[in-house]
Amino acid sequence: MAPYDTLSEKFGIAFDFRPFFLIEPLSSREFRAQRVNILDYTSVVFSSRLTIDAFFHLCEELRVKVPETMKYFCTTEAVAMYLQKHIVYRKRKIFYGDGTPESVIGLIGSKHRGETFLIASSDSSGTITRLFEEQKLDFKTAVFVKPVTQDLHDLDIGRYDMAVLYNPADVKSLYENFPDFEQGGMRFVAYGKSIVTAMEDAGLSIEVKAPTMEAPSVAKAIELYLEGRKS
Repeated sequence: MAPYDTLSEKFGIAFDFRPFFLIEPLSSREFRAQRVNILDYTSVVFSSRLTIDAFFHLCEELRVKVPETMKYFCTTEAVAMYLQKHIVYRKRKIFYGDGTPESVIGLIGSKHRGETFLIASSDSSGTITRLFEEQKLDFKTAVFVKPVTQDLHDLDIGRYDMAVLYNPADVKSLYENFPDFEQGGMRFVAYGKSIVTAMEDAGLSIEVKAPTMEAPSVAKAIELYLEGRKS
């Protein structure tokens, strides 16, 4: 919150933080519809702690005993360390990258090419899936979590000058809560590549895009935008 407190003091503006959706694990019925047998795979790829929780929750619900020989490839050290919540960390084969999908491919290298990979995801597409396809690895992407729209009817959306959207689910929630929404003078910040397409498809005009080299965070993007308006 500190960067936003600084912006509030510097520009005399206020921020409200309200999630447009929450991530919840799939039910066992929803997961079964994908026809994925977890025990068919020798390695799992994780990019978030939420998918780790959902994976082990579903394994318990489906009475799947994950073998100790299962290998875990994680995008970051923080995600890898979170596995301790569910398994004895020191007894398992766990690898982690630097936060990029490319680093996961680097971890696999030639040593682990023979593995069968299950990519635990929130959707069936994405950069990591494309990279696995390019490398001709034996894998399947399975969705373990889903976005659930939050009730925002108590929110006076028209009183805001700017809104920051991070995920296509934000756009879905916006129009589910406010089906007659018109952008008018509201300015939108789009954070991440996936949200840009969703916003453009919805006919929303984007004022600020991040991350960029100059603005790696939303707070920095807003700061540069406001400074530009002052000059």
